[in-house]
Amino acid sequence: MAVALAVLFFLDVQKYLDLVITYALLVIEVFALINCLTQRADAFPVVGNLSKNQWLGILLGAVVVTTMCGLLLPVFLFRIVFLMAAITAAAVYLLDVRPALRDVTNGRGGW
Repeated sequence: MAVALAVLFFLDVQKYLDLVITYALLVIEVFALINCLTQRADAFPVVGNLSKNQWLGILLGAVVVTTMCGLLLPVFLFRIVFLMAAITAAAVYLLDVRPALRDVTNGRGGW
């Protein structure tokens, strides 16, 4: 009896912790998407090979994948692979492209 309750408690905690982490990832990805939308299109070729539209597609895809993994596919076994790919795309934008865009557009750099 006690073991069954412990297993149920563990599964409940795991489910809610998983949802919290997924929503935190979604917030980060939406922030990256909104930041990409507000940048000037002519600055993207200066800082890298991808255009603004390509970054918007990548980040929008990341948001869609995370939304599907969090809301529609909560029992999908390999969804962590898709979540990691989505957050990696947003992290590359936020940690590499965004500071370079700030350097190009206003010269201040940094965050």
